[in-house]
Amino acid sequence: MNTNTSHRLIGLDPGLRFTGWGVIDVCGAKLVHVANGSVASRQTDPLAARLVQIENGLEEVFDTWAPDHAGVEQTFVNRDGAATLKLGQARAICLLVPARRDIPVHEYAPNFIKRAVTGSGHAAKEQIAAMIKVLLPQARATDEHAADALAVAITLAHAGDLGGRLAKALEIGK
Repeated sequence: MNTNTSHRLIGLDPGLRFTGWGVIDVCGAKLVHVANGSVASRQTDPLAARLVQIENGLEEVFDTWAPDHAGVEQTFVNRDGAATLKLGQARAICLLVPARRDIPVHEYAPNFIKRAVTGSGHAAKEQIAAMIKVLLPQARATDEHAADALAVAITLAHAGDLGGRLAKALEIGK
């Protein structure tokens, strides 16, 4: 990436109860914490209403912080199919909000995020939190969901094709 190019990135950690978000600026190799938090939905509300709450909250975050790239954690499938499906619906909102704004969306598996932040694909949450403190010393995550979202944003900074070089190379190769 050109060291004079700066990008504002948002990492999203999808969840039906809490969707974490973390915004960082990238200028060359330097990462700077901007903001973080989580969007909550009311557990007592119907699923459709909860999805609207997540969408409205993320719309506000995107309006406030104006990221130009988004990273979203992929969903893993577990034994509870209904819970996985609901999480997938919350994840769809995380993909939809930036896509409607024509913001490139990058998706990362949980183990890839752990490896990008700590060097180990099986790192514990404590290891991830420690590395976030090293990589973004000025960041104070509001909760574990925001911390996970900051890890997604760091992954996007390290692994994302922010300058479009890969996309351009693939176009040339066609």
